[in-house]
Amino acid sequence: MQYNRLAEYGVIGDGNTVALVGRDGSIDWCPLPHVESPSVFAALLDADRGGRFAVRPTSSFDSVQRYRDRTNVLETTFRTAGGEATVTDFMPIADATGSDDPPPAVYRRLECVDGPLELEIRFEPRFDYAREIPEVESIGDGVVATGDSDRAVLSSDLPIEPSASGHAASATVTLEADERRWLVLGYGEGVPLAPAAHRETLQRTLDYWQEWSHDCNGTDCSVGGRWHDLAVRSSLVLKLLIHRQSGAVCAAPTTSLPENLGGVRNWDYRYNWIRDAAFTVRALAELGHLAEARSYFQLCLDHCRQHDPAAVPPVYGLHGGSDFEERVLDHLEGYRGSAPVRVGNAARKQHQLDVYGELILAIYEAIRYGEAVTTDDWAVMCDLIDHVCAGWDEPDAGIWEVRSDPQQFVYSKVMCWTALDRGIKLAEAADGIDPPLERWRTCRDDVRTAILERGFSEHTNSFVRAFGDDDTLDSANLLVPIVGFLSPDDYRVQGTIDATLDRLATDDGLVRRYEGDDGLPGTDSPFVVTSLWLVTALALAGRTDEAADRFESVLEYASPLGLLAEAVDPETGEQRGNYPQAYSHIGLINGALSLADAAGSSAPSPDTPTPLGRDESLAALDSSEEIIRRPTRSERQ
Repeated sequence: MQYNRLAEYGVIGDGNTVALVGRDGSIDWCPLPHVESPSVFAALLDADRGGRFAVRPTSSFDSVQRYRDRTNVLETTFRTAGGEATVTDFMPIADATGSDDPPPAVYRRLECVDGPLELEIRFEPRFDYAREIPEVESIGDGVVATGDSDRAVLSSDLPIEPSASGHAASATVTLEADERRWLVLGYGEGVPLAPAAHRETLQRTLDYWQEWSHDCNGTDCSVGGRWHDLAVRSSLVLKLLIHRQSGAVCAAPTTSLPENLGGVRNWDYRYNWIRDAAFTVRALAELGHLAEARSYFQLCLDHCRQHDPAAVPPVYGLHGGSDFEERVLDHLEGYRGSAPVRVGNAARKQHQLDVYGELILAIYEAIRYGEAVTTDDWAVMCDLIDHVCAGWDEPDAGIWEVRSDPQQFVYSKVMCWTALDRGIKLAEAADGIDPPLERWRTCRDDVRTAILERGFSEHTNSFVRAFGDDDTLDSANLLVPIVGFLSPDDYRVQGTIDATLDRLATDDGLVRRYEGDDGLPGTDSPFVVTSLWLVTALALAGRTDEAADRFESVLEYASPLGLLAEAVDPETGEQRGNYPQAYSHIGLINGALSLADAAGSSAPSPDTPTPLGRDESLAALDSSEEIIRRPTRSERQ
């Protein structure tokens, strides 16, 4: 069987898991009950064996997908020579069901707009990444699939029957104009068939998303103008990827979608990476989603508390912990034949120095938006910063998680400087604590000197990938002005931007991650987030027209629904890597915000000391400046 392009999928979810729904009406990926759980449908990774849940016309059709306005409720409309029908797909959020912890469920409403129209339904669950083929049997209002430890119940007001093999179910039905039918898939337990109740659940789900979604009424918007709708869609994608109980952000809801077809760079991204932290906080807070930003702030503090500073893992499970061993599922052929298919991620054991800066920066950003830390939190943060002082000069695997030998990556050192810098700024503004500020300041100066002397190449006129390199670039160094290490107009920043444009960027606005060996065969495709870092760096540097042009170029690769994967094939323009990717959507929001700043927002630049919040434990503050909560951009306007 054939595979869909990634841009032909929409995504739905409930804060626990997600499903990818193809424009052809097929749910080809859905892990249950959680996004990091084994899949029930995985045709995305093996079109023949993976399993799917499809609804489509029996005759030739055209189709189009759209989201209901400012929601994650997806509509797929089919048009044939004889009629038109729409399938509405959604997963109810707990708030929309009246239950604090409802069982996971996928609702599919079939509506014939113009008929009659014949549809086929195929229900082929395959539990545990298709390692288990369940028995499918009839029940009162549908069918039930039963495995050794899994159970999925499909309720419907359509005549669905088990297949002759007993391992699937199907139906062919003809709908008349204005006729509506329901398919409701429950995991573990069924959802009783009740069309009136299902209509109410749909409305509550729509209401939930529209009440949550950013709504500026078209005036004084932080991301107004032509990028507004894509930024709002990106925030809705992020919300789908935020675990509703822990607040952890899933990097992507899929595993093993390849960075290049036929290659081996296929990873499981269904976990929470610390590297996303600071930019996630800013993106959520600036669009008014302070509860989610607050939850992520608390999660960052929890990460600091739960581990010895020397053993902080760069990636966590959405429920905490990092015990997800990387394994290969060799019974699946992989997306379009791209093996291996992996579950788990070996990056959990890597030493990545940049995570310390990203943790402290995320905490710092959250405090700027009104959060507060206690004296107990301070003790943990001080231990973390002390560890940076002791170990900043070690080699590590870096932000790109290379599988070659550790190196002295420049970006890792920049983030060590960031941990020290933000820790010092927070300590200087607080009373009641006694951190070793002089040692921190001395170390910050030492790190800065090392970066400028060993991380910048006069030959290349650019920051390089690692100490000792003279001519190897890394797009992560575009973050140097974004985290405030140097001013955007510094010649070394401008040189790094120009070198990136010359050697890592394509003519179509895309940016490859780095040059040099990473311990893996083959090459990867340009990354979306690095392309958006270039936009932000250009905007900060005052090169606004260039930034806007490149931003528009990157956005052309978004799917018709506004979704972005991890990477883009520079030859075909197809999206590559796991999909949709949180980092890409975070980059889109922050790129739009940076362009808004460059157009005249009153927002302070990243290298300017900014106000931060306080609570009773931080009541006595440095008298040299007034410390207040930094308002969101929408509040400033």
